[in-house]
Amino acid sequence: MKSFSYDASPARIVFGQGTIDTIAEEVRRLGRSRVMVLASRRLNAVAAAVTASLCDMVVARFDGAVMHTPIEVTTAALKLAESHHVDVVVAIGGGSATGLSKALALRAGFDQIIVPTTYAGSEATPVLGETENGRKTTRSSPHIRPETVIYDVDLTLDLPLGTTVTSAVNAMAHAVEALYSAESNPITDSMAIEVISGIARALPSIVDDPKNLEERAELLQSAWLAGTCLGTVGMGIHHKVCHTLGGSFGLPHAPTHTVVLPHAMAFNASAVPEVMSRIATALGVSDAATGVFDLVTACGGPTSLRKLGMRHDQIEKAVELATAAAYPNPREITAAGLNELLDNAWSGRRPAIG
Repeated sequence: MKSFSYDASPARIVFGQGTIDTIAEEVRRLGRSRVMVLASRRLNAVAAAVTASLCDMVVARFDGAVMHTPIEVTTAALKLAESHHVDVVVAIGGGSATGLSKALALRAGFDQIIVPTTYAGSEATPVLGETENGRKTTRSSPHIRPETVIYDVDLTLDLPLGTTVTSAVNAMAHAVEALYSAESNPITDSMAIEVISGIARALPSIVDDPKNLEERAELLQSAWLAGTCLGTVGMGIHHKVCHTLGGSFGLPHAPTHTVVLPHAMAFNASAVPEVMSRIATALGVSDAATGVFDLVTACGGPTSLRKLGMRHDQIEKAVELATAAAYPNPREITAAGLNELLDNAWSGRRPAIG
């Protein structure tokens, strides 16, 4: 028997098709009336439709959210929001839009309605990662968690396959690390296993048929559960490494998670064999780390940090940054071990079967 504590993450979830049409209702439910719409230029058409549905409630529009939530972008968006007396943010998009919305809520107390268009899962967490002076740091607060998350499967049907794959594996990473977290518990464990098996089932089908509505819904539900895991228990070496690579070297968020995950799993495998066995079963393979690597390869995802733009001579600095502060992880983290992990990820080697 394992003793544990569990804090539920309160949030209103609206899930289905065409649910983006409920945004005005959700704004009124929160008792708000002055909306800032956050969405990238790629989503201009969606943002325009949402703006039209909200009529005169929209008072500001910002399209400058970028990866890793740099402080200077948050400052610019906050200045715009405050000048228009915004009281609620509607963020449409992936992790960049969600991250900026959270940063604004933390600073100014805005309510948030998040409409994810990828499988990032961060919309379900009270966690914010921000970048300043080349370093990405995270913090957690109840004020960061969005009030409402609207999942509209229709918005994911046109998500490019490359982004679909890396975003889904990013979600899987939340579940993998939740299973070997020092704060793991039976509730998040059940969610995490469902995430891993759901992504393993749905992702190859979507590669074959990107418009497969049922499988897109499976991925979106998996992302929600993965985000819930991420927001409930602590993460380990995988997330630490990816935050370092993204914040300090500018590597793309989801592709970096996709490349690093099987190598982080191989690194920890000897310390948590029972967890890796459960993951392998959920994947339907004999070895967890190679199973994830092979899934990524079969779906056309990235497997090498080198191909994401990282130089080999940056590994030493990455090791230094990632080991600067202690953090929980099943296996002891040493400079030599982390150097090997990053060298394998840089080269794109298939992990050795453990």
